[in-house]
Amino acid sequence: MSHSSSFNMQAPNPMKKKIIAAVVAVMIGHVGVFWAVSHMQTPELKVIEKKPLKIRFVKIVENVPPPPPPPVEPVKPKVQPKPEPKVEPPKPKPKVIAQKPQIIKEKVIHQDDTVDKKKLEQDRLEKERLLEKQRLEQQKREQDDKERMKREQDERERAKREQDERDRQRREQEEKSKPRVISEGEIEWSRKPRLSFTNKDLGDQTRSAEVVIDADANGNITNVKLAKSSGLPSLDDKILRAVRNAKFKTTRDGRPVRASLPFDLKPNG
Repeated sequence: MSHSSSFNMQAPNPMKKKIIAAVVAVMIGHVGVFWAVSHMQTPELKVIEKKPLKIRFVKIVENVPPPPPPPVEPVKPKVQPKPEPKVEPPKPKPKVIAQKPQIIKEKVIHQDDTVDKKKLEQDRLEKERLLEKQRLEQQKREQDDKERMKREQDERERAKREQDERDRQRREQEEKSKPRVISEGEIEWSRKPRLSFTNKDLGDQTRSAEVVIDADANGNITNVKLAKSSGLPSLDDKILRAVRNAKFKTTRDGRPVRASLPFDLKPNG
């Protein structure tokens, strides 16, 4: 601390010397000017010339050299400049400061309210849209179910109608294919059986036999079977062959017929 204080006390000495030298130089200059003026002759009025003042700097007796002209400039800081008017910063306008936050606040609140209202409206519209979508989907599912059930019902009814028609046709076919039983007197021959036999075939005695004949709607004999035998196998075979070669007339109703045909065979006298 002591070294620092000593340095502060001795530091201004060179500056003081320069200032003193400058003051002395100025005073000597003024003295020289006054001396020159006092020895000057009175100038004539007709000649008015302003000559620049000549200032001669005289060296100080001391060994300190006079400060050059540039060092004179440091004297200027000693001259106190005119105090410039202190420009005070503009005071904040209380109205602007007071009202601006309020306006912003009101705007923010208003915007928030608007945003909230818009959001609520959007949420409401979105809910309505979802509900409408769900309603339409439910309606479409119900409509699809109804259409599916109707198609299934129609398919069942169609299948039933087709089955009924097949059954009817089958019954009709069975009915048509089922022979109509006719009596011997109802038989209409297109070609009668041709049976030839001898007394030897009969065994020289009266023989009787009976056959059952099946014929289709066209009268063709489809089946012949022996219902009652004559007692002679050879005679029975002759009877069956004769009947198979016969033919009925075509039936009027288009149905096959079945008839029983008896045979009474007697020997020739």
